[in-house]
Amino acid sequence: MKIINWAILFVCIFLPFFLVMDVHTADLKTVAALNQQYTKALRTAAQDAGVILNLNELQEYEAEYQSDKYFKVNKELAIDTFFQTLYLNFGVNNDPIGQGALAAYIPAVVVMDYDGYYLYVMTEYTDAFGEKNYKHMWRPKKPYAFADDAGNSFNFTLDEYVHVYDAASKTWVNGLRQDVMKKTNASLLKDTASFDAKRRSTIVKRIQEDLAYFINQHNEFSTRNGIHYTFKLPSIPQEEWVNSINDIGMLAFIQGIPVGDQFYNNYAFGGGRLVKKTVINGGVDERTGMKYYYQSGCNYPYRVEETFDSVRDAAAAGYYPRECVR
Repeated sequence: MKIINWAILFVCIFLPFFLVMDVHTADLKTVAALNQQYTKALRTAAQDAGVILNLNELQEYEAEYQSDKYFKVNKELAIDTFFQTLYLNFGVNNDPIGQGALAAYIPAVVVMDYDGYYLYVMTEYTDAFGEKNYKHMWRPKKPYAFADDAGNSFNFTLDEYVHVYDAASKTWVNGLRQDVMKKTNASLLKDTASFDAKRRSTIVKRIQEDLAYFINQHNEFSTRNGIHYTFKLPSIPQEEWVNSINDIGMLAFIQGIPVGDQFYNNYAFGGGRLVKKTVINGGVDERTGMKYYYQSGCNYPYRVEETFDSVRDAAAAGYYPRECVR
């Protein structure tokens, strides 16, 4: 057989393989690009919603007496922001049908409040025509609750503030751990490290249990809507859980979006922490006439003349530094 015939035979045999590999490589690039695009959209939506969580209409809902982590979360505005950002980045902000299709791939959103959590999940309801339907709805707020072997109950928060039911006296006591432990015999309150470990593990466990249940329940809804995918709670590293429960925030899931011959599955945290700026007072010692700057809250009897955002501004205005005395 002539060499040209061998060459033709080789091309006929291997060309289809090369074409298939080329198409597959192009598909992988498309999948990678879409995964990156979807991940950015999800994270941006969760972060935007997290920022909105601590925007409140009423002053009494701002962080105050209990803790600098205490807020009344604005979950309604936060969830609206989440979906608005998500729809915009998925290109369906003006497409109600597309929005409904995208929402079907969101099995759960959880908002972690100071003293409990809310779940935003698909819920069955009866419409005006008496037919059963599903839509995303808020579930009632659930506490970060734990009960010990002695029958004492604890409702934890994101810090050391705790509500305790004392089984011996059959009364509720609340306050900071170091104050409550003087009013009850609950052994968990005696050690700071043990208390903090149990508090964190309880918060994570309660949220995980409910998420697993409602994400699994989402399968019934998805089946009715022609989504052939099994929704389940993904594995989230413990480190991410620990970081997520330091402050109020949001955790959102997207699962089952077809991407080539694969499915897009991901989750994103959005923090709602409010960072307070330290106010610097510029005061005058009326006995000497000297001008000093110090942090607001320091126990000085000086007459406050000015306030500043930074020590640099205070020093530039002619004030001298004083260490804080509380």
